[in-house]
Amino acid sequence: MRQLLPPLRLVGATILRDGAMQRRSVALAEGRITRGPLPEVDLTGYLILPGIIDLHGDGFERHIQPRTGVSFDLASGLRSAAREIAGCGITTAWLAQGWSWEGAHRSPEAAEAVLAAHERLRDSFGPDIRVQLRAEVHLTDETARLIAAVRRFGVDFVIFNDHLAEGRAMQAQRPLDFALWARKLGRAPEALGASLDTAEARAPEVPRHLCRLAEAFDEAGVAYGSHDDPDGETRERYSMIGARIAEFPTSRVAAAAAKAMGSPVLMGAPNVVRGRSASGNVAAEALIAEGLCDALVSDYHYPALPQAAFALFDRGLCTLPQAWGMISTAPAEVLGLHDRGRIEPGLRADLVVVNAETREIEATIAGGRMAYLSGEVARRFLAAPQPLLRIAAE
Repeated sequence: MRQLLPPLRLVGATILRDGAMQRRSVALAEGRITRGPLPEVDLTGYLILPGIIDLHGDGFERHIQPRTGVSFDLASGLRSAAREIAGCGITTAWLAQGWSWEGAHRSPEAAEAVLAAHERLRDSFGPDIRVQLRAEVHLTDETARLIAAVRRFGVDFVIFNDHLAEGRAMQAQRPLDFALWARKLGRAPEALGASLDTAEARAPEVPRHLCRLAEAFDEAGVAYGSHDDPDGETRERYSMIGARIAEFPTSRVAAAAAKAMGSPVLMGAPNVVRGRSASGNVAAEALIAEGLCDALVSDYHYPALPQAAFALFDRGLCTLPQAWGMISTAPAEVLGLHDRGRIEPGLRADLVVVNAETREIEATIAGGRMAYLSGEVARRFLAAPQPLLRIAAE
């Protein structure tokens, strides 16, 4: 467990507080935002923003398997991912781990290995890092195993995926892409095709499977939702069993239906930064302009989260407080994290220090602990009184 920063006050910066950018100070002690006269660090020329909360990111996979067919130790990969996450200003993150008939690094065995490694290492990470399971709905023979894994490892967020139709279409219409998919999984196309056949044969079992999972998740207090809803009917079916979160609806119709049902809508930050979906689905920016998106997630690229917030501000779609709220306050509200997402006395000291001119993140404080420190901010901490010098050096 990293050492808490000593009581201190950050002064001179522009701070996002109470929904507005304000020139004021922020104090922290014992891992919480606080009040009172304390030793000061001058952060003139910087923005201090609430820590980013990432509800879905699978970029960690590339720290474990940086090239197709090349894998590294799980512990090394997760530690590396945690450092990248901290460097992007993310103070709370869910690693989106597959639980799928695809096999390989998205198999139940791989998921259990990631959960076990995460359990051993989580206290050593700077940010609060958790695991989200992406459960393929046609893996109906692993119902009890999934419930057991959720209970054993304290998983608090599960998303239902259904990539069967997409896989079939790829197999029939884009065989080269299907072969590449199989290669990334370390499998032959024929073997992946056989897995598709098996999954498809289980379709009649899916409704009962989902109801059993929903009941177990409700008992355990697990948040759950669905992924890539193509239309309103699909979102309605998931909503009826309690899967309230709509992650990456692929069309405007699906997003509008989700909002009408009171389902929070999550979209990918890379979609915003690039101005379009990498898969040809609806543009996140268009949904945001219509008020049909509540929060942004990193999806496959952690740096996109802060980039997306500034892009929305620069393009005139949102004020900076509104844009940053989509990656801090709103995600906290979606998962009921009442102790974070805002800069307010009594809440966790989750702070991101951003150079106002370059917009580079130079410090990330997660739960009152220094998770990332660089640039001019590092020099200012080193120039602070002796107790801060010792902590910054650690």
